[in-house]
Amino acid sequence: MYKYFISVFLIFGFLTSNAQTSTIKKAQDNFEDAQQYLRQNIYDEAIKYLDAAVKSDPKFQYAYIQLGDIYRRMKSHPLAKDNYRKAVSSAPTVDARIYYVLGESELLTGDYVPAKVNFLNFQKNYSGSDTELITKTKKYILDCDFAVEAIKKPTHFEPKNMGFYVNSENRDYFPAVTADGQTIIFTRVVDGNEDFFISNKKDNEWQKATSLSNAINTVNFNEGAQSISPDGKYLFFTGCNRPEGLGRCDIYVSHKDGNDWGIPKNLGNVINSEYWESQPSISPDGGTLYFVSNRPGGIGGYDIWKSTLSDEGSWNDPVNLGPQINTPFDENTPFMHADGKTLYFSSNGWPGFGDKDIFYSLIKDDGNFATPVNLGYPINTFNEEIGLIVTADGSEGLFSSNLGGGFGDLDIYRFKLPENVKPKPVTYVKGIVRDKESKEPLEATVLIIDLKNNHAVFNDYTSAVTGDFLAVMPLGSDYSFNVDATGYLFNSARYELKQASGSKPYEVEILLEKIKVGSNVTMQNIFFDTNKIDL
Repeated sequence: MYKYFISVFLIFGFLTSNAQTSTIKKAQDNFEDAQQYLRQNIYDEAIKYLDAAVKSDPKFQYAYIQLGDIYRRMKSHPLAKDNYRKAVSSAPTVDARIYYVLGESELLTGDYVPAKVNFLNFQKNYSGSDTELITKTKKYILDCDFAVEAIKKPTHFEPKNMGFYVNSENRDYFPAVTADGQTIIFTRVVDGNEDFFISNKKDNEWQKATSLSNAINTVNFNEGAQSISPDGKYLFFTGCNRPEGLGRCDIYVSHKDGNDWGIPKNLGNVINSEYWESQPSISPDGGTLYFVSNRPGGIGGYDIWKSTLSDEGSWNDPVNLGPQINTPFDENTPFMHADGKTLYFSSNGWPGFGDKDIFYSLIKDDGNFATPVNLGYPINTFNEEIGLIVTADGSEGLFSSNLGGGFGDLDIYRFKLPENVKPKPVTYVKGIVRDKESKEPLEATVLIIDLKNNHAVFNDYTSAVTGDFLAVMPLGSDYSFNVDATGYLFNSARYELKQASGSKPYEVEILLEKIKVGSNVTMQNIFFDTNKIDL
C-alpha cells in the first residue's frame, strides 16, 4: 500500500463542485467509493474504483486528475501522464495547473517536446502566485531544451554488470572502491536492513561478497551511503536512528587496524546536527569531508557541504559549497575523486534531463569550483541517476541501477568513462614499513608531502600487524616521504614519479634502522624507474 496524500488539485482548491462530480450515477458512485479507500490509505482499491468511474463516464475530468495525482505520487509517471492527458481532453476548459503536472509527467518520461509546450501553456495561462510552481516551470523549460540537444550528441555508454559474486537477488548499491581497485564495499538490503558487504579481487576476479564486520553492521539499524579512504582503512558512512545519534541520520567513521574494523564513532556535533547528514565522501588526503545536509544556511532543500580537518585532528565547522555547486533544488551523492580536484555529484537543479542527473565540477586554481558539467546522454536520462564513483585511474565509473537482466532489484554496474568527463590521472604507492633486521612490520607515522606546493597528500600511521600503507598521488610532482617510528631512526626520502601512471603504480618497502649510538639520519633522493623499490 502507498501512503495516502491529498490531491494536488484539492490543495490548489480551484475546481468547482460541478467539476468534481459526474452526472452518471454509476460513475459518481465509483468515485465516492474511491474516496473512502483513499481516506483509508489504500491506493490500489482507490485506483480500481476511479478506473471504473472513468469507464462509466469518459468525460469525468476530476477522476482522471485523481488518477494522475496518485500515479504521480507513486512515481508511475507514464500512467500519470496518460491520465493527465485524458483530463485535458475530457473537458472544454482546463486550469493552468493541469498543464504543469502534465508537463512534469512528460518531462519525467522523456517526452521533452510536448512537455515544453505544456510548460509554456502553464506560463501563459497561470495567474496565481505559487512561486514554487513558477520557479520549477522555468527550470523545467531549460531541462527540455537541454535534453533535446543533448540526445542529439550521445556519448558511448556500455554498462556491464559486476557479476553474481558482487550482486545478489537483493538490492545492491552505493559502491566504494579502494585506490588499488582490489576491494569494493557496498550497501546491501537483507530482510529490510541495510548493511555493508565486501568483495576482494583474487587473480583479477571478484570473490563472493561477504558481510563487512559485526563491529559496523547492526541488526536493528541501517548502515549505508559510505565512502572508503583510498587505502581502505577508514570507512565513513551514514547511520540512521541510532540511540547516540544527534539527528535522524548521522555520519560515522570506523578505522581498520590491521585486519579488524573498529567500533564506529559518531563524528560529533560539528558535523552532525539535529537535521539530516548523510552521503559522506572523504578526500584522498583525508583532510576534507564532503557530505549532504538539509541544515539551515543552505541554498536548496539538500545541499553539499564540506568540513576540513584541523591540525589538532578535529573537524572544523562545515561550509556550504555555495552556488557554484548547490542550487535552490537538491544536490546529493558527492564523490571527490582521488585526484582531489574532481567532484562528481547528482542534482536536479542544474540543466538536465528532468530528474536527478550526474554532474562533475573541477576545483580551479583559485580554490573555487568550475560550473558543473552534465555527464550527458545516455549516462543521464529522464530517470534518476545518483551515486556515481570513479576508479582512481579514472578509467571506469561504478553506479547502481535496475537496468534489467540483472540479479536483483538494484545491481552494481561499471562502465568506461568517456574521455571528456575523466578526472586528472593519479597513481598510488603501496608501501610497507619493516624493521631492517628482523623484517617484522612496524607501527610508524608516514607523512608524504607534494614538494610542488608543500601540501601533505598522506598523513597516517601503519599498523604493527601489517605495517602497510597506500597513498594516492597526482602525477608530475616530486614527493617527500617521511617515516617515523618510536625507537628507530627517522627516514626521509625524496621521490620523483618519472614514469608513473595510473595503471602502473609502485610498491615500496621502507626498512627502518633501530637507534644506536652514533647513528645518523640519511636523506635520500629516489627516482621511480621501476615498479618496485626497496629503501
